[in-house]
Amino acid sequence: MASPSHHRRSPRPDRHAARRTGRRVPVVALIAVAAVALVVSLVVAFRPDGAGDDGSNTVRPVAGAPVTPAVRPTASASASPKPSTSGTPSPTADGTASPSATPSSAPSSTKPSAERAAPAARAASGSAPKAGRIRPGTSYRGVATAYVIGDGNGSCSYGPTSDRMTAAMNTTDYETSKACGAYVSVRAASGASITVRITNECPAPCAPGQLDLSHEAFSKLAPLSTGRISITWRLLSPAMSDTISIRYKVGSSQYWCGVQAIGHRNPLARLEVRANGSWVALPRTSYNYFLSEHGRGCGGTIRLTDIYGQQLTVAGIGIRPDAVQSTRVQFARH
Repeated sequence: MASPSHHRRSPRPDRHAARRTGRRVPVVALIAVAAVALVVSLVVAFRPDGAGDDGSNTVRPVAGAPVTPAVRPTASASASPKPSTSGTPSPTADGTASPSATPSSAPSSTKPSAERAAPAARAASGSAPKAGRIRPGTSYRGVATAYVIGDGNGSCSYGPTSDRMTAAMNTTDYETSKACGAYVSVRAASGASITVRITNECPAPCAPGQLDLSHEAFSKLAPLSTGRISITWRLLSPAMSDTISIRYKVGSSQYWCGVQAIGHRNPLARLEVRANGSWVALPRTSYNYFLSEHGRGCGGTIRLTDIYGQQLTVAGIGIRPDAVQSTRVQFARH
């Protein structure tokens, strides 16, 4: 084992000088080195860590590898633990639950987070998710006037009818024929009431809430000479034995067609046709026909949806322009 004095190389000894002094330099140097080696060996042999054994119980790090000391918990680490990511789930924007790293001080709900994030569903019996301006369970105020209905035909294109208990809806609430076929209960300030079916549109100056009644309907509420009365009215889902019919517009073919539903208990929200394996919703016109401009689905299966979300599927209705064809189905009462 080299001593610190050998870090530098010693100059070569002068043999002539040795003869002059009469000392034997090499022998003395060898004795000194041997003595140092003996002392080092004794120190290593009696180390308390057992380095003097065969080395089987000593772990030595590989040259160049870092030595990682054992980790012991400190007082500061145990006193201030990091927040856990396995805490109470909090709702995200899409309503799903995700772990929250920060505990909340607000009291937790017993409902699942996804349920807390979503609005409560309305009861099916009273809701009309596909309704337009006219909604069930709502009373509307307006005025009633009267007009001569002639053969009973009107903007809804139902054609002549013997039913005289009909009305024309103001343009705002007519809503591009969404009101067509709706049954409404009308009550006058006197307490008299009637039920009419919407078959026509009352343009301006008819105001929102106004109904233009047939003479027959108006006369049951007040004398025709009155001309104008205050009323309230609301949507009905009446009891009836009739079923829905389908009619193709004049000029319809496999290349273009207009489709109409007649006699539905509840207002119609959508009419779809089956084309290339999928349902296609047809746009509705102000004269109450649903048009397929390029013939998609013309003569095929039809699906009807009312404002309550009920759906009826009708097959076997051929393209017979201006012919009223029965479906033998009807929407449920609400």
